[in-house]
Amino acid sequence: MTFASLPKILARSITNEEIADYEENGATVLRNVVPLEWIKVMREAIDRILDDPGAASVEYTPEGNNGRYLGDFFAWMRDHDFEAFVKQSPMPELAATVMKSNSVNFFYDQLLVKEPNTIEPTPWHQDLPYWPVRGDDILSIWVPFDSATVETGVVVYIKGSHKWGKMYAPAAFGANTGYADIYAKAGFEPLPDIEAERDKHEILSWEMEPGDVIIHHPLTLHYAAGNASPTGRRRGLALRYLGDDATFDDRPGTFLENQKVMSILSNFDMKDGDRFDGQYFPKVWPRK
Repeated sequence: MTFASLPKILARSITNEEIADYEENGATVLRNVVPLEWIKVMREAIDRILDDPGAASVEYTPEGNNGRYLGDFFAWMRDHDFEAFVKQSPMPELAATVMKSNSVNFFYDQLLVKEPNTIEPTPWHQDLPYWPVRGDDILSIWVPFDSATVETGVVVYIKGSHKWGKMYAPAAFGANTGYADIYAKAGFEPLPDIEAERDKHEILSWEMEPGDVIIHHPLTLHYAAGNASPTGRRRGLALRYLGDDATFDDRPGTFLENQKVMSILSNFDMKDGDRFDGQYFPKVWPRK
């Protein structure tokens, strides 16, 4: 199947009610929006990345433990199917619609795969503290390529937490990843023990099938348990898009201080307040 034959538009339109739900709650599920032709292509692409992870990839499962929790970044720069998905699929249109932005640039992709019998969770966190970005027009789209259930570790969210007016210290997803010392430089207050006070919050959770996505605000607190299924995979891809008011934030303690990330962004030269664009953060909407 060629990219030209793959659908460029969403499988259905996004409703005003869904956008309002996202804006109010900080996260919502959109059912049956990704054409299944793209799901098939991307399953094969993800398995290629699993066989040959990139320079900034992280194996979060310690050696000797069951399962596998892999995180990989910027796969679109080295895999043509990933690049097509972030640029030519309906995802840019989805981002522009939800953010109500005239122009959309792609920020980066983050592959998060938890194979069966993987106990490692994704800790409670917000996205924005990790990123050198400021603005309101910033969107994460979480795309599952397998059934995502409570057992396999679907992502859950604290309703309305994007309106708390706080940025919390980023948490490293795994021990000895090289990120903890970097994130400490951000100087944000520690995140409360959400698991200990979970009953104080309204938790949003949706079981999903391929074709569904979750959209969430970068300040919405979220978490995912390990994959307790003995057979079910959990291949998920987080796509990050930047809209009209997003600009570069040259503050300390973001992932840009990781040498592995900067080996990918070797010619990075943005200054505080710059708009994201160019080879690393291409404009994807409107389409050329």
